[in-house]
Amino acid sequence: MHLLRGIILGVGLVGLSACASAPPANDEVDQSFKTALGIEPVTDFDTRIRKADAYPLGDAKNPVRVNSPAGQREYLSRLRCENGQPPAFHRVGSFGLGPYENIIDGYEVTCSGSQPEKTMIYMDMYFLKHIETRAVEGFTRVTPPINWPDPNKRPEVTMPPVPK
Repeated sequence: MHLLRGIILGVGLVGLSACASAPPANDEVDQSFKTALGIEPVTDFDTRIRKADAYPLGDAKNPVRVNSPAGQREYLSRLRCENGQPPAFHRVGSFGLGPYENIIDGYEVTCSGSQPEKTMIYMDMYFLKHIETRAVEGFTRVTPPINWPDPNKRPEVTMPPVPK
């Protein structure tokens, strides 16, 4: 499913970039592919968020919105179990389209010696500019340290002097 979506996305991006005078925004590209695939376009994103918020965060109907697989791991690594310890987690798989018309992933989260002992947390990794700060029910979430690196900046690389 991911491979097919990637192929369709890649072919479509080449076609769109060839005929467009200015590159479209990510959401415009995404919507054009969804329209081509017969998926109804999102007309009111705020309505979708309000509908999703009727369910607990992390539910399949209200997945945690993150940026990429690295964002999924970053979010999960900041969760803390009831006993204050970080949970163990692993990706179970993809679970079809979520409320934002993206494929959602499910992660099994385990808190040994704490409650809830096992939880399935659903995540939508297609939100490039969103950082979820809320914790899934039953967990707390630690914040990054003040000197946390800016994800938009590349780390400076210093090379040792070349011997003469």
